[in-house]
Amino acid sequence: MSDVTLATPLTALVGVRHPLVQTGMGWVAGPRLVSATANAGALGILASATMTLDQLRSAVREVKSRTDAPFGVNLRADAGDAAERARIIIDEGVRVASFALAPSRELIARLKDAGVVVIPSIGARRHAEKVAAWGADAVIVQGGEGGGHTGSVATTVLLPQVVDAVDIPVVAAGGFHDGRGLVAALAYGAAGVAMGTRFLLTSDSTVPDAVKARYLAAAVGDVTVTTKVDGLPHRMLRTELVDALERSGRAASLLRAVRHARAFRRESGMGWSRMVRDGLAMKHGKDLTWSQVLLAANTPMLLKASMVDGRTDLGVMASGQVAGLIDDLPSCAELVDRVMAEALATLRALPAAR
Repeated sequence: MSDVTLATPLTALVGVRHPLVQTGMGWVAGPRLVSATANAGALGILASATMTLDQLRSAVREVKSRTDAPFGVNLRADAGDAAERARIIIDEGVRVASFALAPSRELIARLKDAGVVVIPSIGARRHAEKVAAWGADAVIVQGGEGGGHTGSVATTVLLPQVVDAVDIPVVAAGGFHDGRGLVAALAYGAAGVAMGTRFLLTSDSTVPDAVKARYLAAAVGDVTVTTKVDGLPHRMLRTELVDALERSGRAASLLRAVRHARAFRRESGMGWSRMVRDGLAMKHGKDLTWSQVLLAANTPMLLKASMVDGRTDLGVMASGQVAGLIDDLPSCAELVDRVMAEALATLRALPAAR
């Protein structure tokens, strides 16, 4: 474990050694990756959206069996069982609850009253202002370079806006993979950086080797944004499947969405009534058409095909643009040590203020 430390409001808030966060990537951020990240001194976040309640409780307990360090759980605030998932987080003594969408004021209060640190992910200044006013302890702000669902504003523009707008710790995401990026984020006023693709491409990640090889072979220009997977802007590797999705018409897209919705129902144990309720919440929260809501059923199973089954021909691979800069598979411990050493070297190389 690295002896190099940088104390920031993030490290003080969650009790980790380093201001680095491994994001809660669906099908990727499981117990092995999260515990390896935590043992390296960073904040690992377990992805729960693709788990049943029993699987979530089991995964949390597995992480706890592998590490004594703090870690978090990511969940969808608009899920029909969000309150039940929050109860598991509280009951199991999880340090951090992170959210891909803004949690309600009531859910934030419930978690905070139980001693859980609440860190939503946001993509706009107004969203940061809202959750800060509701009591969120910190925010992760992702710029358009980030993988998965993303916005159009670059991190270098969005980050300073959010830092200036709220008085809680801000964690920068989107485009980070090394110590230079960490120093840049700190210079903007962030309290740390969150990385998804960089932690996915480690030896501790359970993503199949063939999939990791596709990421390592990618150039920056091989990462694209498409709305054809679930109706929302989604950053991923450009593959033959993505090209085919881009060419497909509306009827074919909807038929595919129905098929994947059925598959996800079987995988998750979620009843149709729950899926409808979650769809209503998504439609209201994102102002989507029903066609877009139905298309959203593509995402979990298309990601699983690649991230779990290794079928790059049948699945999609969410990716930040930074994939084009990554060419190795260190362990989480090696990665964290490297990032912190690079950050210290970068700080020492800066011209002294006069």
